[in-house]
Amino acid sequence: MKTFCGRANPSTGALDWVEESEEYDYHQEIARSCYADMLHDHDRNEKYYLGIRAAVARVKARGEKVIVLDIGTGTGLLSMMALTAGADFCYAVEVFKPMAEAAQCIVKKNGFSEKIKIINKHSTDVTVGPDGDMQMKANVLITELFDTELIGEGALPSYEHAHQNLVQAGCEAVPHRATVYAQLVECDLLWSWAQLQPVEVEGLRLAPPPAVARCAGAHSVCDIQLSQVSPHSFTPLGPLCTMFSVDFSKPVSSSSQSHSSRFGAQSGGRAQVVLSWWDLDMDPSGSIVCTMAPSWTHTQPETAPWRDHWMQSVYFLPEESSVTKDEELSLTVSHDDYSLWYSLQSPSQPDSQPEAPPSRPSCTCLAHLVWTRPRFGELNDRRRTQSYVRALRSVLKEDSVCLGVSDGSLLPVFAHMLGAKKVYALENSRMSKQVIEQVLEANSMKGGVELLGIRPDQLTSNDLGAQQISVLLGEPYFSTSLLPWHSLFFWYCRTALVGLLRPDATILPHSATLHVVAVEFKDLWRIRAPCGTCEGFDVTPMDEMVQKSLDFRESREAEPHPLWEYPCRALSQSTAAMTFDFTQCVPKQPISCQGSLPLIRNGRCHGVALWMEYHLTDDISVSGGLVGPINEQGECEWSRHRKQGVYFLRSAWEGSGDGRAAVSYSFTFEPSLGDIKMDFSVESQ
Repeated sequence: MKTFCGRANPSTGALDWVEESEEYDYHQEIARSCYADMLHDHDRNEKYYLGIRAAVARVKARGEKVIVLDIGTGTGLLSMMALTAGADFCYAVEVFKPMAEAAQCIVKKNGFSEKIKIINKHSTDVTVGPDGDMQMKANVLITELFDTELIGEGALPSYEHAHQNLVQAGCEAVPHRATVYAQLVECDLLWSWAQLQPVEVEGLRLAPPPAVARCAGAHSVCDIQLSQVSPHSFTPLGPLCTMFSVDFSKPVSSSSQSHSSRFGAQSGGRAQVVLSWWDLDMDPSGSIVCTMAPSWTHTQPETAPWRDHWMQSVYFLPEESSVTKDEELSLTVSHDDYSLWYSLQSPSQPDSQPEAPPSRPSCTCLAHLVWTRPRFGELNDRRRTQSYVRALRSVLKEDSVCLGVSDGSLLPVFAHMLGAKKVYALENSRMSKQVIEQVLEANSMKGGVELLGIRPDQLTSNDLGAQQISVLLGEPYFSTSLLPWHSLFFWYCRTALVGLLRPDATILPHSATLHVVAVEFKDLWRIRAPCGTCEGFDVTPMDEMVQKSLDFRESREAEPHPLWEYPCRALSQSTAAMTFDFTQCVPKQPISCQGSLPLIRNGRCHGVALWMEYHLTDDISVSGGLVGPINEQGECEWSRHRKQGVYFLRSAWEGSGDGRAAVSYSFTFEPSLGDIKMDFSVESQ
């Protein structure tokens, strides 16, 4: 049996559907999963263990047999904890078949097969009775159904069904309670990810379209490592509010609800963003707490637990509003069965009437469907814009005929504002084309850029009014790009357009370089590190399963990560490994290079980071990776707008930093695929 999988094709700029074996889907799921990260989360494991022991003890104190239902068991870890704590029997439910099979092996390896039954179903399909999956209802409910938004994995419907069908009334639940917290802040950094802001181009102002400025934006949560957003970058406008709690030991409702918290504004400012996270109380008394709070809320930030499976949430208000110090405000959180959203009211205003909670926000302007949040941040980056404007100014002439090749780019608009004779832009996406049309119309430039809804290989001289292109523009940015070098699609576009370019045409950017640096991650290494034993239980079958999946096809290759969220130290110098000359067509033969990265700093080399740097002119470049020099300690500052590539070594290398050990690399650019094949190894002299 075959399955079709979407995969970015850098040579076409499209998402291709490729036929793979039936094993492909779950190998990718396992390879990219957070199972290892969760098992390495000692704080989570310890708090669950303490909560389970306490719950089992409470049931035993009532003189009852302890029957456990573990929903979303994963490796079976929590069920084994329950048996060790004295439970009589566990029903462990896991819907993902490969994980259920691994749990079966782990349970057997640890000697619990007789008392743990693995049920490979969704919990809502589990039956109870003499012929059912469960012989009787449970009196202890253990779950790990949460995501960064708490309810995004369907926790509420699962709990609702469990209380109605699978557990006894008055059951003990671990965790016992979840509490959601939120804080209203002003933060230009985060707000730049939500709305298009005015852009200055040599004294001219490019305003966002009114429809974009009024739009509530995308409804999906923005989940990030909030610990990496400095408290100095935002101003709290109110206290940390307790928004609502869910008691998991009682019947749970998945129906839509709203909860409000009233407070006086701590300071004046612009209400823009809500920061949010949640805590788990593992016992009724609240003495065992697992918190998702960012590190800067802890008295000792360096001791705060790191986790990537649960992060923090950023919610953008539907529109920015001004608040004054001491103004009475009401922050409302609404949720359906899978997502949360926030709104702000000012009940102290005269004639204000109580309003029904707002419906879930949705994009009406198309921009939030075309541009991702990091893309909004990129478009709003003034320093980056200045680099492109300076580069354009240096190459544009009065008779310049420009063609822009990037998705949803403002570069062609800038070229028109700077006086180019004629500007065209290829926008193959209908929505992207409409967004740029809105920008032009809002700034009285309708017709200033001719938007062509075709691919580069479809463009003809007639589309250009029989004119030849004198300046080919690209950021480059393409919505289908997953890894940094996927934007080399610009090179293929340039090659397809060769017959329409003037002999002396300017290509901007004129080249790109692939950069690489050996790194030691502070925490990200956990997502790939084998666990061995976890809280005293042998989970090596899971390690073997993950390793098998990592050996499957492209799982051996680099993967995209936003490294500004994941601190790392550079153990080598940053090196430009490959150069791609856009002034020439894509070569027909592969391009290969080899080199090494001497490890000049002491530390554990977990892998390498890779990114692209685009050279707009001979003296103006834009980096999609490092945006500043590496300091003496090896600390790195990464672009917040684009993901970098990360290649994890099979095992970390302990280096002394004397330069005698080096990471050797080899790259091969395959023109027929538009992709880069790579290999790394550590060698010691």
